[in-house]
Formats: sequence, structure tokens, C-alpha cells
Amino acid sequence: MPTIVLHQPQDLVNIAAAVRAMANMGLERLTLVDPAEFDPWRITGIAHRTEPIVEAARLADTLEEALADATYVVGTSARPRTAQRNYRRPRELAPRILRRAASGNVAIVFGREDRGLSNEALDLCHEVMVIPTAPGYPSLNLAQAVLLVSYELFLAGEGTPDELPTGRRSLGPATTAELEEMFVALEAGLDRAEFFKARKAESVMRIVRTVFGRTGLDAHEARLIASIGYQVRNRLERLEGQRSAAPEATGPDNRT
Repeated sequence: MPTIVLHQPQDLVNIAAAVRAMANMGLERLTLVDPAEFDPWRITGIAHRTEPIVEAARLADTLEEALADATYVVGTSARPRTAQRNYRRPRELAPRILRRAASGNVAIVFGREDRGLSNEALDLCHEVMVIPTAPGYPSLNLAQAVLLVSYELFLAGEGTPDELPTGRRSLGPATTAELEEMFVALEAGLDRAEFFKARKAESVMRIVRTVFGRTGLDAHEARLIASIGYQVRNRLERLEGQRSAAPEATGPDNRT
């Protein structure tokens, strides 16, 4: 697992936010180099449930000390410097970082908030990761940078979930039979509402099928829409029945 190295962080809140980002993306190894402030109790108070990361965090006086046992070091920079270096994008580097971490100690180094990593610090790095940003505003908050890099590592890892979470009431994709029942119910409701009075039912329902064909309805959703169609039809039928059963109004009595 890669180690996140924060070089001379100045703000304890930024440290806490970086730790929270690490926890969100499954990273656990943290090294702090000469932090301006380090208070584990306050950090975990800001970044809840991150005690294992903070308690295991390593403190180092110099960057050389922090990287002494690293076999592969990636620095981060907001922009390319004048010196020629091995600049890479996060998405390109993420798989390489994970491969190298499987057989050695890998460190990803982030600089202090106000000026990033110095050229001397970058000299200790094998490659430099540059996060793309909009023109004219390249600098990222420390915790934002940690989150973005951690996210790219998470995506590149084997543990990335393939599917998004589904609602608790999801019943899986609707079957053809369930979709056909839905279309029948919708057509019945629209017919009872006289929607087809000036339109061809076949053309309207073809468009409806096309629209719903793009949505990927699940079974619960298809049943709900079918219920709407049936409810519209049944409600209008009851209203028509009530009008038919009502006695005809009589006119005024003209008898003298």
C-alpha cells in the first residue's frame, strides 16, 4: 500500500481533511514531515473514525528521513517547473504506483500549502505527478490534492466496485412481461382520459416505448407506473359511473 507523505503541512485542519480523504479511498499509511502542528486528538475530532490512520502515522524531521526506505517516490506539483523532470498525470501513474507498492515501499509526497514542494524535494522523487486543472488556477488545496490522487489509486485498484449501489426496494431489471403490462396500463389510462381523441394510439405508444426504452426501468418502477395507468383508468370509470347514476336535473315548475 502506498504511503502518503505530507511535507511540512502548516494547517492541522488540512491534515485532518487529508486523513479523511485517505480513509475514504482505503489508504492507511501516513507520514508527516516536520508538521507545524500535530495533535492526534484534534485531527480525529475533525476526521471522525480515522483513529487507526492517525495512531499509526509516522513523524519524520526531514524528507530524506521519511523517504529513506522508499523504493519508488512520486512527488506532486501544481505545474511543471523549469527543470526537466518525469512529469506524469495521476491516471497514468496510478496503476504503476500500485504495481510498485506490491513489491516495495512507495511514497507519494505532497508539499506545504503555501508553496508546494521545493526543487530540492522534487530531486528526491523518481516522477512528478501534475493534476490537470482549469487554466489560470492550477493550485489545489492540500486535502483536495490528496483526495484526487487517492481516488485515482482507488479506481486503479482491484477492489473498485463494478456497480453503483441500488435502492433497498430495487427488484432488479424489469422483465419484458412487466414492461408490457406497464404499457397496457398506460394505454388504458390515456384512452380513458381521451388522450387519443386527436392522436393515433399506435404512434403515441411507440414514442412512449422509445422513451422508457432509454431508462432501464427496474421491476418496482415498472409496477408503479403500471399502477398509475390503472388508477387513472379506474378513477375516470368511477366518475363516469357516478354521472350516469345521478338523477337528471328537473327544470323549474311552470305549473300555474
